[in-house]
Amino acid sequence: MNIVCSKENLHSGIQIVSKAVPNRTTMSILECILLETDGSQVKLTANDMEIGIETKIDAQVIKEGKIALDAKLLAEIVRKLPDNDVTIEVKNDFITVITCEKAIFTIIGKSGSDFSSLPEVEKIDSIMISQLTLKEIIRQTIFSIGHDINNILMTGELFEITGDVLKVYSLDTHRISIRKVYLKNSYPNRKEVIPGKTLNEIMKILPGDADKDVTIFFTGKHVIFEFDNTMVISRLLEGEFFRTDQLLSRDYSTKISINKKVLQNCIDRAMLLIKEEDKKPIIMSISDEVMELKINSVIGSMNEDIEIEKQGQDLMIGFNPKYFIDALKVIDDEMVDIYMINPKSPCFIRDNDNNYVYVLMPVNFITVDGA
Repeated sequence: MNIVCSKENLHSGIQIVSKAVPNRTTMSILECILLETDGSQVKLTANDMEIGIETKIDAQVIKEGKIALDAKLLAEIVRKLPDNDVTIEVKNDFITVITCEKAIFTIIGKSGSDFSSLPEVEKIDSIMISQLTLKEIIRQTIFSIGHDINNILMTGELFEITGDVLKVYSLDTHRISIRKVYLKNSYPNRKEVIPGKTLNEIMKILPGDADKDVTIFFTGKHVIFEFDNTMVISRLLEGEFFRTDQLLSRDYSTKISINKKVLQNCIDRAMLLIKEEDKKPIIMSISDEVMELKINSVIGSMNEDIEIEKQGQDLMIGFNPKYFIDALKVIDDEMVDIYMINPKSPCFIRDNDNNYVYVLMPVNFITVDGA
């Protein structure tokens, strides 16, 4: 193989596919990136057997071929090369020469034929969504996936398609995140659970262009994301996702409207008094026009009053402050509405059209002074 391509394109391609290179593996070939000529382009592929990423870059192909090169070494070499054209030439016994201006590296590669190919699946059922929308949906839900491998479905997100509506759900044992968006077209109804690891990597490599789309193919056991010159393939999680309907009540006894940034900053200040292992809740005492936030910990205490608009009953309720602030961080609205029933029932942060819903389980406490 002998190719010439710009350092910028090569570096960008390596950055994209490196997200699928495993940190630890007993198969040394998986620590490599496969470089393979494809017409007037070079295809870069990485595969950790759970997620595979393939991207294409423009190149001058002098001689066709393929080679598997150590991903970390290749990434570091290319990163430190001058900003000019890079030549990669593979000689006998997989000896690979990488040249850029006066810099010449000679490294040993592996046979491209030994690389684990991405699964070949039939691309039939698909939906289209803008890059920006998909990136935002993931950002606004991924923080609440579970990490307990004993509840494998909690480590993924449910994509539920109903006509032209896409709802994305994530949850752990303490909270639920739901985002609803309208698609450009209508599609057959379906439910699929996509691994959180896959969605995390998609979020990192998606350019987020509002004018460009992502095509998502569902193929039975796999999901494929295609955008620009990149393809990401991943296994789907099998099983029935947890039913959340019984938790999504429209009833409430107390509703408050509050400036999101003010509340977020207040909770952020309170968290200065909490060590990572500390389980102390933040207590919200809600009365007419004012909500008092208070926290007591081994480090100290803090209380602060925030102006609110209130409907319904006065209430005192406690929450894990980290979970509360996680939800506030991803809401873009200036004002948020928070719905509560009683100190032991879930709290809801949602907009009028349910485009986003964040459900938080409260934390038990004895008294404010003893919290």
